[in-house]
Amino acid sequence: MPVESGSSAAARQAKQKRKSHSLSIRRTNSTEQDRSGLQRDMLEGQDTKLPLSLRNNLLDLFSQIEREFENLYIENLELRKEIETLNDRLTAEGQTFEGADLAKGALKTKASHSTSQLSQKLKTTYKASTSKIVSSFKATTSRAVCQLVREYVGHRDGIWDLSVTRTQPVVLGTASADHTAMLWSIETGKCLLKYLGHQGSVNSIKFHPTEQMALTGETTAVFCSRRSVIISQQTPCEDDVDFSDKDEADGEVEGPNDCPSVRVATTTLRSHQGVVIAADWLVGGKQVVTASWDRAANLYDVETSELVHSLTGHDQELTHCCTHPTQRLVVTSSRDTTFRLWDFRDPSIHSVNVFQGHTDTVTSAVFTVGDNVVSGSDDRTVKVWDLKNMRSPIATIRTDSAVNRISVSVSQRIIALPHDNRQVRLFDMSGVRLARLPRSNRQGHRRMVCCSTWCEDNTSCNLFSCGFDRQAIGWNINIPALLQEK
Repeated sequence: MPVESGSSAAARQAKQKRKSHSLSIRRTNSTEQDRSGLQRDMLEGQDTKLPLSLRNNLLDLFSQIEREFENLYIENLELRKEIETLNDRLTAEGQTFEGADLAKGALKTKASHSTSQLSQKLKTTYKASTSKIVSSFKATTSRAVCQLVREYVGHRDGIWDLSVTRTQPVVLGTASADHTAMLWSIETGKCLLKYLGHQGSVNSIKFHPTEQMALTGETTAVFCSRRSVIISQQTPCEDDVDFSDKDEADGEVEGPNDCPSVRVATTTLRSHQGVVIAADWLVGGKQVVTASWDRAANLYDVETSELVHSLTGHDQELTHCCTHPTQRLVVTSSRDTTFRLWDFRDPSIHSVNVFQGHTDTVTSAVFTVGDNVVSGSDDRTVKVWDLKNMRSPIATIRTDSAVNRISVSVSQRIIALPHDNRQVRLFDMSGVRLARLPRSNRQGHRRMVCCSTWCEDNTSCNLFSCGFDRQAIGWNINIPALLQEK
């Protein structure tokens, strides 16, 4: 008796399934006809505004759609049965070992993958919990009491920079994009004097260490070739004072309009080919250093107005410059992610050291008491450096926003960080966060904070900040004695 092969048996089985499938479809069609007829009879008894022919067409279409879906459902069931049959045949022919090995390998791969995911999740959780614990310890070590004391309003555009005089009487100076620089009474908040001798945005203001002189760096319009640094007398003569600024004031000015003004500068220094973004006095006050977008920093003699040195080496535009309070040292920062230390202590040798550690524009770098430099960057970090070891910072502060022109308190050794996100935060030299200046709808800055500066000789306001909300703010920062001893 002949034995039926496996292939012929499978073909016969598939043929029988197709036959049964066609029978089921025919039964379905008959059922659908009865169902559609029943639905048609039910709808005829209902009140409707549709014509009878349109109703019949709709019913026929819906019946066809339902039949198509039912056919697809039946085919899906038949395919599942065929798959189960093939799986049973593979099991009977002894091919389960390879499948078992493959399954085992897949399970092993899946297990290793899940294990790695679990270990990574544990590491992340551990780091997060550890950082929270460390942050909680840092937050509970001390708290600085910050209070807004006074607002200085009068500029018609954003304020780029501000500074406090080092001699008596102590006044506040602001440099604004409205082409003016103003002097303010710290105690009353009134404008004492306005400098109008600029042709463009005033980007920097610094006061002479011993005399009544103000140094302002300006930029004219892009199409104008004039770039200059203006040195003006802080206490002008009567011939230089102009009280006609009241006529030039527009309706946007919120401050007083009767502030005296100075239009003629004592000395004008020219040699830059780009925007003068910052300027500062060297120790002694006989020379000044300027930083420009032409990628150079210039050293000038104030008495002769001559260019002494041109400090080149940065690959992109300069953003800031700062001088050491007691030594002939200059630090310049740039958009090339570096800042450079220039040493003029030896007249015969002018050395330069390059600090690399940021990944974005270095917005400012300032000296502190001792041999430290603090740098801030658009990469949302602030780093404290030791001048004796330039390879790596001794402390790193990570923030959630770009950092602008920072300042360091000489007496309290506190770093004030102005941010793009309208915040001002305070840290100590070791990177521990002390406080955040209060900000709400009624107080604090409403736009980007551009600069901060400390005042060591004033008890009511010892920290000032300015921003693009056209105002400068005086703050009183009270640090616990325990923190100062630390």
